[in-house]
Amino acid sequence: MRGRVRGALRGWGGVGAMAAVCVLVLAFALLLPLTQSRGDGSTGTAGPGLTRADQAADDDPCLNPAIKAAPEKQTLSPSGADGTTIDRIKARVGEKRKLIVGVDQNSYRWGYRNPNGGADADLEGFDIDLVHRIAQDILGDPNAVQFKAIPTNQRIPAIQEGRVDMVVRTMTINCTRLGQVAFSAPYFKTGQQVLAPKSSTITGYDDSLAGKRICTAAGSTANTKLVEDQKAGDLARSTDLKTTVPNQLDCLVRLQLGEVDAVVTDGALAASQAAQDPTVQLKGKPFTTEYYGVAMKSDADDLVRRVNRILVDYRADRDNGWQASYNRWLSATLGKDSSTAEPPAPQYLRKS
Repeated sequence: MRGRVRGALRGWGGVGAMAAVCVLVLAFALLLPLTQSRGDGSTGTAGPGLTRADQAADDDPCLNPAIKAAPEKQTLSPSGADGTTIDRIKARVGEKRKLIVGVDQNSYRWGYRNPNGGADADLEGFDIDLVHRIAQDILGDPNAVQFKAIPTNQRIPAIQEGRVDMVVRTMTINCTRLGQVAFSAPYFKTGQQVLAPKSSTITGYDDSLAGKRICTAAGSTANTKLVEDQKAGDLARSTDLKTTVPNQLDCLVRLQLGEVDAVVTDGALAASQAAQDPTVQLKGKPFTTEYYGVAMKSDADDLVRRVNRILVDYRADRDNGWQASYNRWLSATLGKDSSTAEPPAPQYLRKS
């Protein structure tokens, strides 16, 4: 490089040429920081800055305001076509030709074993009905399912590691999880609520939680919400959030033992827990809006589309679909009017 510069200078005619080159080099040096400053996306209207911003938004869906505001809309349009994921499921033979699904076995009326069913009691509940419907559509047999009991904090790892084909376990769709797994359209609407003894002075998600010990499930949206609210000053600093458990039902046990003063979880789950223990009750109104979805691997596009098509049919089937399952399992705890639990009409905004 140095030889080429010297050669060029000989052709320019000595000192005057050298001065001209110095001026050009100085100008380039002064302009270089300005061109690089666009790299953080804070200045300029094009170039590397916007590219990096777009990449960041792809890596973290929560950086996209539209996704953060309505994560339940970020799913693929319905389709009945098979693809590589469904082909692999159908290729299983013999006893292994089953849909492998992560579920809960401790959530009363959602996914639980009938206490009167003996050692071989089948799993029952609202989520379990949906699993059987998916298995019927994909494999032609509603009982072609291998259930795997998955703790709350293991739902995403189980999907990512391929231990299950999907998780149907009262799993809220949010932007953080969209960066880790794919979701179907929502199949249920609920919100976070406080569960506490009837005799408690706690009145809801308010100042009455100051100085109280709260239990949440590790990896749950309730835990994330409380931690974020406390950091933001929207929840009293004196509220004790140290108690987290692998499964939500463990919180009810902690409450019964007097180890915590309240539980925060989805209202739909809290209502079922209150049905199990008449000494506790929901306190206050829901303070968030949550939508449950079926979670699958991020690249299982064909399976996501197939589940979305199944959900369209499931909601439309008044005799043996969503409404019938609600009436059977949830009306006793959430009320006969299912309108507050019905998810909105699905929107399929994810394109790839």
